[in-house]
Amino acid sequence: MRVSIKKDIESGTAVEIHCREITPETERLERYIKRFDEHIIGTANGQAHQIALEQILYIEAVDKKTFLYTAGNVYETEKRLYELEEMLDEKTYFRCSKSVIVNLNKITKLKPEVTRNILATLTNGEVVVISRRNVKALKSLIGLEG
Repeated sequence: MRVSIKKDIESGTAVEIHCREITPETERLERYIKRFDEHIIGTANGQAHQIALEQILYIEAVDKKTFLYTAGNVYETEKRLYELEEMLDEKTYFRCSKSVIVNLNKITKLKPEVTRNILATLTNGEVVVISRRNVKALKSLIGLEG
């Protein structure tokens, strides 16, 4: 794959994908690029903020509230976990337990546990648990089957 960037001060940012055929991978790339500019509204300290999807490390539901975790902040959103799961790219955001969706691009380390859970360390050092019932799906998704 060849990637190039051309600066053009007269036009806005545009991305074109040139390919011999449209494959699931090129469709995934298109979805990723389209979502790159998408945001979720979250509140912190009584103020509403637009949080870019790619900034989200993980999403957690606690006591009927849903929280978005970024590298430096925690935001509350009115959306339910299942609503967020439906709108997010399933190849990037993974439902790792009943109450958590993790951004796979933010995982730096996976550590298996004796309990067959996996501990996923994120780019900010936080750790989320991949429940044992979701381990097989995670391995399949990231290509670690076997």
